[in-house]
Amino acid sequence: MTETLASAAHDERITTSDSVTGHPAWAELKSAVAAIRPAQSKDGSIDFEADGAPPRESVRREVERAIAAVRRLAPLLPHDEAYHQALESDLRRWADDGFGVPDFLDSLMAFQPARARADGRQHLVVFPMYTQNGNPDRNLEAVVLRVVWPEWLAELERTRYDNPMFLGITFEDFTDGYDTHSAVLFPETIAVRKAPDRFTWGGIFCDREAARFRRVVGAACEVTSLGLPEEAHGLLTDQQRSQQAFVLWDMIHDRTHSHGDLPFDPFMIKQRQPFWMYGLEELRCDLTAFHEAGRLAADGVPQGRDVQYAVLLERLFRFPVTGARNRNYDGLGGQLLFAYLHQHDALRWRDNRLTIDWQRARETTARLREEIETLYRQGIDRPKLVHWLKAYELVSRYLAPHPGSTWAKGPDALDLDQPPRKLVDAVLPDEFPLSLFYEALAKKLRSVIESTRGITAATPAPQVA
Repeated sequence: MTETLASAAHDERITTSDSVTGHPAWAELKSAVAAIRPAQSKDGSIDFEADGAPPRESVRREVERAIAAVRRLAPLLPHDEAYHQALESDLRRWADDGFGVPDFLDSLMAFQPARARADGRQHLVVFPMYTQNGNPDRNLEAVVLRVVWPEWLAELERTRYDNPMFLGITFEDFTDGYDTHSAVLFPETIAVRKAPDRFTWGGIFCDREAARFRRVVGAACEVTSLGLPEEAHGLLTDQQRSQQAFVLWDMIHDRTHSHGDLPFDPFMIKQRQPFWMYGLEELRCDLTAFHEAGRLAADGVPQGRDVQYAVLLERLFRFPVTGARNRNYDGLGGQLLFAYLHQHDALRWRDNRLTIDWQRARETTARLREEIETLYRQGIDRPKLVHWLKAYELVSRYLAPHPGSTWAKGPDALDLDQPPRKLVDAVLPDEFPLSLFYEALAKKLRSVIESTRGITAATPAPQVA
C-alpha cells in the first residue's frame, strides 16, 4: 500500500519555506509533464502506434515521476489533500487503462478552491485540459497559483457582489499550455467522462490581465498620442494597483452573467448563436462592471475609478486588435464601444491624435449599457430569431457590416425555413470588419500584443531595439 499524501516525507530541503515552486519536486513535476505532453493527441489520449510515439513504459514512468512529485509537494498544501489524493488515482488509472482519452472527473470534483478563499493561499493544479485563448488541445498541464482575496474584496463580495464561485488568482509558475495568451483557469476546460451538474469555481489570472493591459495600453497611448489623466496613468506604472482593478472588474463581470433581464442561458454554453450575441453579452457584463465601479468610486472605494479606466482602455485598445478575425466576439464588443463613443462625441480621432472627454465617456457608456439592457428585456418576449435580428440592428447602427453579408440584407435574404441554429452558418467569419482606425492600430500594436504571450507580473519589459 502506498503511503498517503499526508505522511509524505518532510525531510527534504525546501528552498523557499512557503513556496511550492521553490521545492525541488516542482522542477521534477514540470519535467515529467513536459515529457508527457508531446505524445498526447488533441483529445488528450496517446496513440502508441503513431510515428514517433514514445514507448508506453517510458510514458508510464513519467506519470509515476509526476505522482511522486505531487506527493512530495502535497504537505505544503494540506488544504488540497483530498484533491491531490484523487489526482494520484486519476493519473494512475489513466496509465492503467492504456492512456486513452483522460478522465479526471474525480480529481476535478475534489478540487474545491472557492470553499475557503484566503489571500495568498497556494494551489498546485494538474489536469489534462485546453487553455482558453491558448492551447486548444487537452494536454496535461501543471500550474502553481496564489489566490487574490484581500479583505476589501472579500467585504465587497459579502455585502454587494455575492459570487461564491469566483477566484482571483496569480501565477507562480506553469507548463507550456499557459505560456500563451490564456488568463483563465476554468473547470469546463478539463477532460472528464461527463460534465458535472454544476461547477463550483472559476479562476482568472489578474496578474496576466494587468501586465498585458499595462504593456498594450501604454503602447497604444503612445501610438495615438492619447494623454491620460494622472489617476489613470498610475494604472500603467503600478502592477499591484492594476491587479486590484482587474480582480474587482472580474468579480463583478463574472456574476453579471446570471443577473439582469436574461432572455437566454446566461453563459450560452449550450446554445449555438451568432457571435455578435456573445459580443453583446460580454460587453453588457463589462459595462455593468463599469457602472458599478462608478457607484463604488462615489462611495469612496479607490479601486472603483481604476476599474472604469481599465474597462474603457482595455476595451478600446486591446480587445479589437487581439486575436483572429474569425467570429471574434470580444473584438466586436470593443469596436462597438469605440464607435458608440465616437459617434456621440465622447472621443475624437483628429490630426492623428486621440482625445477622450472622460466625463462624457462615462455618461455615453451608460447610455450604451441602457440600449443593450433594453434589447435584453424586450428579447424575453421575442422569438429567438427576432431577438438575433434586433441585436444585429443594434450593432449595425454603429458598425458597418461586411458588404457581402447575408444578415445585413435582412430577414428576406435568410432561409427562414431553416431552424435558427442553421442560420448561424450564414454569418460571415468577419461579419463586422475592422474600421480604418483599427486596421492602422492593429498594425502598430501587433508585435506588442504578441510580446504579451506568457506574460506575468514578473515578466521583464521587452528590449527596445
